[in-house]
Amino acid sequence: MADILKKVKELEIRSKKLSTNLFAGEYHTAFKGRGMSFKEVREYSAGDDIRFIDWNVSARMGAPFSKLFEEERELTMMLVVDISASSLFGTIRLRKKDLITEICALLAFSAINNNDKVGVIFFSDKVEFFIPPKKGKEHVLYIVRELLTVRPKSKGTNLNEAIRFVNNAVKQKSIVFILSDFMVEKYDDALRVAGNRHDVIGIKVYDKMDMELPGVGMLQIEDMETGKTQWVDTNDQMVQYNYQQQFVQNEEACKLAFLKAGADLLYMRTDEDYVKVLQQFFIKRMKLAK
Repeated sequence: MADILKKVKELEIRSKKLSTNLFAGEYHTAFKGRGMSFKEVREYSAGDDIRFIDWNVSARMGAPFSKLFEEERELTMMLVVDISASSLFGTIRLRKKDLITEICALLAFSAINNNDKVGVIFFSDKVEFFIPPKKGKEHVLYIVRELLTVRPKSKGTNLNEAIRFVNNAVKQKSIVFILSDFMVEKYDDALRVAGNRHDVIGIKVYDKMDMELPGVGMLQIEDMETGKTQWVDTNDQMVQYNYQQQFVQNEEACKLAFLKAGADLLYMRTDEDYVKVLQQFFIKRMKLAK
């Protein structure tokens, strides 16, 4: 327990520092609120949009008055987190699960800094656990503890089931981050529905060894989700080529699915700087928002 609390504190310190110093303005601008809401009526001043002159008030007061609007900032962020057995894989620096946890903590603190709500959907081949969206530091610390300690009941992956849960459970338009290695198929239709309702961003987390096998001779490999094992000759060029092609084909299918859904897709490798990738994404979003 003490070890978990220490990890929560470490993640809190790191995430708060990054979200305050690096992502405060970027996050706020990158994700727009639900629209504009009426704030007050004030006396017209040079530069005010004449379309917003309140003619009834102006007639009563004998001088022009304008309606003042403000952005409705309150947003909801949903983190859809893959906790299947493949998330435990990692050969350099971090496992996929560790990287996903760090990214989620950073995103959650960025949202809370802007007084937005955050919720989480943990999934394997079924929805394992749902944390409804709420505001506040205590809620985020609870999310971080769950990210560190959650244990799936199943080993497989069913992304389609998780996205369908989002479509049914999250009624209000939200920012939906899907964090997975996306080593699955048949989620395109559900993703298109989610893309129409929400601002969807996929974060594909992968390891260097997902892309290529090292040439180390005969190797027994195990599918972490099915438990099946087989011997492969990693020095065999055809084996290496087929392994690499499988990753390429999966990546292309994933990219196409997000493109058709009108959603964004980011790539995060376990041994690379995820902060830089997120920052570049926020900056790109800021430019589009202007």
